[in-house]
Amino acid sequence: MALTTEVQTIDPPTGRTADRATAGRTAALISLLLASTMELIDTTIVNVALPTIERDLGATGSQLQWMVAAYPLAFAVALVTGARLGDAFGRKRLFLVGLVTFTLMSAVCGLAPDAQWLVTARALQGFGAAAMIPQVMSSIQVMYPPEERAKAMGAFTGLAGLATVAGPVLGSILTEADIAGSGWRPIFLVNIPVGILAIVAAIRFIPESRAERRPDLDPAGVLVLGGGLLAVLYPLTMGREEGWPAWVFAMMVVGVAVLVAFGRRQHRAEQRGEEPLVALSLYRNRGFAGGSLVLLVLFVSMSAYFIAQTIWFQAGLEWSVLKAGLVGVPFAVTTAVCAGVGVTVLAPRIGRRVLQLGATVLAAGALVTAATVQVADPSTTWWVWLPALVVTGAGFGLMVAPIGMFTIADVPVAKAGAASGLFNTTTQLANAIGVAVLGTLFFEVAERQLPAVPVDLFGPAYQVVLLAVAVLMVTAYAAARALPQSAPEEPAEVA
Repeated sequence: MALTTEVQTIDPPTGRTADRATAGRTAALISLLLASTMELIDTTIVNVALPTIERDLGATGSQLQWMVAAYPLAFAVALVTGARLGDAFGRKRLFLVGLVTFTLMSAVCGLAPDAQWLVTARALQGFGAAAMIPQVMSSIQVMYPPEERAKAMGAFTGLAGLATVAGPVLGSILTEADIAGSGWRPIFLVNIPVGILAIVAAIRFIPESRAERRPDLDPAGVLVLGGGLLAVLYPLTMGREEGWPAWVFAMMVVGVAVLVAFGRRQHRAEQRGEEPLVALSLYRNRGFAGGSLVLLVLFVSMSAYFIAQTIWFQAGLEWSVLKAGLVGVPFAVTTAVCAGVGVTVLAPRIGRRVLQLGATVLAAGALVTAATVQVADPSTTWWVWLPALVVTGAGFGLMVAPIGMFTIADVPVAKAGAASGLFNTTTQLANAIGVAVLGTLFFEVAERQLPAVPVDLFGPAYQVVLLAVAVLMVTAYAAARALPQSAPEEPAEVA
């Protein structure tokens, strides 16, 4: 994750120690990749188990939303600070702190006695990821000289794509297996042996490194940002179950005021020449501002799409966890294929229009899905869903891979690290916002269908989310016009 620009490369050894050093470096890379894989899988593995968790823990709709949203919200708030702490106090040290925290919280999630425990542990998992993940890319840059870095980066990006596809499938298999009557719990407990292996390898093989210049830390800013976001998102998700009392709206107003004050504070810090958590001056760059908006609406849409789809297949159509997980494979495969085509073929030829094409296809996929929901019932075969899944996956793939290269194409090199950090923070925040806002809309519509059989209860709710996705893609299409017309010759690194 390119959050910093000051990274020193360790000179490769020569002579008799070279083979031993190469083996150690490979072991260090494996540790870094294991940690990244755990984090990526954990982002998607939970969705497919939500109906099972709801039944087992007696969770409410808002608690299900927070089981998904708490992780990316905590991750987003602490991400930039995690990178800076690694630069200041040692990347290996922060990687280990994050990895141990993530592994321990995985155990707490897997053993959670109730929904509130699970939500809290998910948030702490997010903080662990924020300390761990920024050090992965920095450590790879330190360990490998430029001429060897491409292979290590290729392993990282390839495994990232595989992990994204594997998350829902692995989650469905582990939940359906019901190992020793444990139900959904192995989706978290599986992280423990992987985490322990990564910890042992990291202690032994990952070299320590720091930035040449100690970055500014802003713990107060992190607390203000986190408090403001929580003050907006918490009442938004809880309001439906509480009957939308006055305190819900008052709290959201306070949250917005806190976020405005945070923005002003960041602006003043930047004017003084300090290093802000959020470099607001970046948004004066038309391409970065437009790309950030495209990114925001894309992940707001898809985070809500995934949670609504999971509940629809399992609770609405009453499919098994395994069937609901495997039906997503066509979407994942199409996404992977179109992501590659989008970056390597279409972006160089048609420029930013690849994103507009992706938004159009994704909107069409959402509408096709909504039409399929209209005619579906529990006896409907999964083949009926294939066109909707393929079209939606194609649209998502055409957008998700090229968006980074266009968004930071015109950003000055001196601000590339800040832009990359803000890009990744926006992705995580969008995931949390999508689950909170459109997730609330989903449960609100479903509640209004009572009493009704499951297919009539959740079908209209899913269709409303899909229509919202289609509308948001119109926004993404328009925002893409602000991006540079052509793709950069050397795609920018956003990881």
